[in-house]
Amino acid sequence: MIYVICRGLLRLIYSVLFPLKTVGIENIPNEGGVLLCGNHTSNLDPFTMGIKLERKVNYMAKAELFKVPVLGPLIKRVGAFPVKRGGVSKESIKTALHLLRSGQVMGIFPEGTRNSDVGIAKKGAATFALRSGAAVVPAAIIGPYKPFRRMVVVYGAPIDLSEYAAGGSDSAEAVTDLIMSRIREMLATGKPSGK
Repeated sequence: MIYVICRGLLRLIYSVLFPLKTVGIENIPNEGGVLLCGNHTSNLDPFTMGIKLERKVNYMAKAELFKVPVLGPLIKRVGAFPVKRGGVSKESIKTALHLLRSGQVMGIFPEGTRNSDVGIAKKGAATFALRSGAAVVPAAIIGPYKPFRRMVVVYGAPIDLSEYAAGGSDSAEAVTDLIMSRIREMLATGKPSGK
């Protein structure tokens, strides 16, 4: 319930501040685990990537945020879970895999940190995808986050990872490259990838 209320408020705020257009939203599966992978340029990206979806999107958030009065309990209630700086703990990995395997949606930014251009990604998203069997949907967040300027989120078709199912470090690297190439393609074209 808290998530729905917060999402409604954010949709209202965005409709005024950053009018948000979505392209390819039909590419988000209606059920089953989904790993939503996007580019990361702003602290607002988690909101931008998820508020137009009807399904709840869970995110990893810096552990320090959970210690902030009011903010900590709130972000926990809306689906965030803590991750420590400098690495992902076993507990965070377990939580992420549990969410995906139980049919929920998790948003992640493969680059791991904000980047004005799409940079080098870490293998965490690919590892979660391969270990959970969740659908992987690339997302491109396009726009300057300037007041009253349009923001666009493009959602690509789920990426077929069947040829990488054997796993291993090489598979994780190949999947990471594939996810990032789809995101780059959508940033360049403004159209869903994989069609």
